[in-house]
Amino acid sequence: MKILALESYYGGSHKAFIDVLSNTGKHNWTILTLPANKWKWRMRHSAITFAQQSADLLKKGKSWDILFCSDMLNLAEFVALAPKEIADLTKVIYFHENQLTYPVRVEDERDYQFAMTNLTSTLAADAVWFNSHFHKNAFLDALAKLLKSMPDNQPLEVIKKIREKSSVHYPGVADFPDRSKRNSGPIRILWAARWEHDKNPEDFFKALKILKSKNVEFKISVIGQSFRDIPGVFKTAEEDFKNNIEHWGYQKTRLEYESILSNADVVVSTANHEFFGISIVEAVASGAYPLVPNRLSYPEILDLAQNKKAEDFFYNGTAKDLAEKLELIAKKVKEDKLWPSWISPEIITARFKWTTLTHQYDKALESLAGVQPL
Repeated sequence: MKILALESYYGGSHKAFIDVLSNTGKHNWTILTLPANKWKWRMRHSAITFAQQSADLLKKGKSWDILFCSDMLNLAEFVALAPKEIADLTKVIYFHENQLTYPVRVEDERDYQFAMTNLTSTLAADAVWFNSHFHKNAFLDALAKLLKSMPDNQPLEVIKKIREKSSVHYPGVADFPDRSKRNSGPIRILWAARWEHDKNPEDFFKALKILKSKNVEFKISVIGQSFRDIPGVFKTAEEDFKNNIEHWGYQKTRLEYESILSNADVVVSTANHEFFGISIVEAVASGAYPLVPNRLSYPEILDLAQNKKAEDFFYNGTAKDLAEKLELIAKKVKEDKLWPSWISPEIITARFKWTTLTHQYDKALESLAGVQPL
């Protein structure tokens, strides 16, 4: 089967996802991409650019069975601009994020035109795929709220239509080398998230201050992508914890990133917003113990919400409780008793391995296109 993929924001998790999916599946992919910068302009112009590029390929004899794009494309505009042979393809849109619930500092700053782009894209698609059930439900709930806020002509009936063609397909993670023996030293704490306010770095550093006041020894790696507007707490924390820092800032290569993950004892999230949590899953896959708030997508992706024994993997969302849990974990690390016998990193992350997921994606795409499995 031949697939045309359009990725308007080819970087970060978007790039990693489409690269692995296209290279490990059994189908033939043609991928058109745009660099991962100026996301607002990407959403505004990529339909025009991709319509031209795909039309050129069509003239050269290319053909496809299915169209696959991410939420950064205005799919409705693309369908209107592309040649009929492409516009008539079965269309799948994959939501890594959405512009209805993506965090803004002040709600009045939200540009609802981008939210409407997401809406019209879902209406133009034959299938709408989300990276978690939490994300799907949050999007549909926010969509209902948006439509009800309209002064008139509220198309509330579209929510049912979108829900019926929506499903969840988790992103995958690679196999990580087995960590047979941890390096000596105090507990190594990892924080791997965007350096932005919705990831709530303030609570992470508050918890570390509490640990420090209790004379708990620890090392930290604070990594993740940063942008022009870096929250001031990072500059303060870099000075406050200069003697505890092992790694600081964005890692330029995948090898460096994986090395830090493989040396972490515990990976922490303090996020107020998370659609999936790929860095948490990757850290756990490499052997790190997850300590996350009992909210957002985390109970789902760890698949521990129904297990009473799992309470040690969650904290109540406060810096105080996070610090207390980290202190207990530090003792377990010292005693070499970090992971309980009933659970392991492999058990948590097995369902997210690309070796398992690729086959599921292939079957789902074949089913949509009405193609018999090879």
